[in-house]
Amino acid sequence: MRRLFSATFTNGTVHFSLLLLRLVFGGLMLTHGWPKLMNFASLSHKFADPLHVGHTVSLGMVVFAEVFCSVFVILGLLTRLAAIPLIICMSVALFMIHAHDAIDVQEKAIAFLTVFVVLLFCGPGKVSFDSLIGR
Repeated sequence: MRRLFSATFTNGTVHFSLLLLRLVFGGLMLTHGWPKLMNFASLSHKFADPLHVGHTVSLGMVVFAEVFCSVFVILGLLTRLAAIPLIICMSVALFMIHAHDAIDVQEKAIAFLTVFVVLLFCGPGKVSFDSLIGR
């Protein structure tokens, strides 16, 4: 019972927590981006273009972040670098696409943005390809 109220932590719990964040949120983001990749041709003409770079380019950047960068986050490979496009993608979704929506619509983008910022600051943890490469 005392452990529940303790403010101490171990390296093992931190590394496990980072692994859990990477797997869950990377997996959720991958499932969010996969349909966009599979329906790229049909979506490319009507996809939102908040940065005014073109509908197809906007969709391509979102697919790159949500699919390919998510896979890198899940694997813990180039995690901090892969988190940057995801942070940008979630920032655009939150502050441009859903800026005037209710908070319940913004919640998902807020949660994803928060997790990817944490991964950018903390890194992937010990259970990752980054850790294996860094040895």
